[in-house]
Amino acid sequence: MTTLQDCRALDAQDPLAPLRAHFDLPPGVIYLDGNSLGVLPKATAARVADVVTREWGTDLIRSWNTASWFDLPQRLGNQLAPFIGAGAGEVVCTDSTSINLYKVLSAALNIAREESPARRRVVSERSNFPTDLYIAEGLCKERGLDLVLVEPEEIAASLTGDVAVLMLTHVNYRTGAMHDMAALTAAAHAAGILTVWDLAHSAGAVPVDLQGADADFSIGCGYKYLNGGPGAPAFVWVHPRHADRFWQPLSGWWGHAAPFQFTPGYQPAPGITRYLCGTQPIISLSALQCGLDVFDAAQPLGGMAALRAKSLALTDLFIELVQARCGGHGLGLATPREHARRGSQVCLTRDEGQGLHGQGSGAYAIVQALIARGVIGDFRKGDGGQGPHKDILRFGFTPLYIGFEDVWNAVEHLRQVLDSAEWQRAEFNQINAVT
Repeated sequence: MTTLQDCRALDAQDPLAPLRAHFDLPPGVIYLDGNSLGVLPKATAARVADVVTREWGTDLIRSWNTASWFDLPQRLGNQLAPFIGAGAGEVVCTDSTSINLYKVLSAALNIAREESPARRRVVSERSNFPTDLYIAEGLCKERGLDLVLVEPEEIAASLTGDVAVLMLTHVNYRTGAMHDMAALTAAAHAAGILTVWDLAHSAGAVPVDLQGADADFSIGCGYKYLNGGPGAPAFVWVHPRHADRFWQPLSGWWGHAAPFQFTPGYQPAPGITRYLCGTQPIISLSALQCGLDVFDAAQPLGGMAALRAKSLALTDLFIELVQARCGGHGLGLATPREHARRGSQVCLTRDEGQGLHGQGSGAYAIVQALIARGVIGDFRKGDGGQGPHKDILRFGFTPLYIGFEDVWNAVEHLRQVLDSAEWQRAEFNQINAVT
């Protein structure tokens, strides 16, 4: 079994270790929740302060020109593009994941209706992130279509001639399981189906090649692995073959071909710019830029390939240590062991009936006990043992700032919480509004 000394040696040899200095990590905290909210980059506070006090406070409205506020969505999109396999001028950072999904799924359904009106279904994974399913459900109701939800192993068989769009999240938020984007996109295209990929748990964590996979549409968020801050602007990508085919439905003035001509009729801008909507959130976009700057700093150290290699090593180590040191407590592994099928998180399950007084799994309380110790992960509720989805103890491993000693110490805390039954304390069994 890997020892604490082994982990310290791995950290000493880690070529990515200098990147940790770019982040403001609280002392005494092992942060394993970057898949939900990334850590604050050290540059962000000063950058936001400068935007507020100088660009806004002193230069006022002139900053739309003098500080280049106006094209910030496109500039950040170009900065992000290489990390998701997109080209220059193909990505904009804007709005939220849900809003961007509404835009691209609407456009995809318009294309499908034009090419094959008989296609009346949208297929997605049953355990896809709920906001994606809610947006798809609303659009399907509006258009009289059917939303079909399947298990991962059923996706290939569901790609039938009546399907318009396959909508998937690349890395599952509950389990960390990663789809083969290229293979599923090719299978969908062979059946005449368009693809929409959500990269919320992929961008900045695993290598993504949208162009190489020949995907059609993609969206993702900026506040997880991209470290843009709570509620950071999301991003949207559209394959160039589709970008000019349709208006997206939120045809606001920022997506107009000439917004400052103030004409009454809408003329969409060419390419990805038409996927903008209203006036952009400049302070939030500026914060996101600081998160993206760290990925630029990672490029000379090996870029996404090096980050992926470290991510796999961290998650391999966590799985190894949990199984070696935390046995006998009803823990299971929901995350695939195969590297090609794993994102940058490890999700543990716990058997029903293992909770306090034999009720539930106790997974929530275990996570709360860990958080009280400074090991921050999170909890995702299952289906109460009535189906295939158990309660999840979820741990994200961001290779930009997590080290191997962090992993060893996190598992040691987990062992102590389980062995001592510390998680049974009343304060850890009080359900918070945000889990």
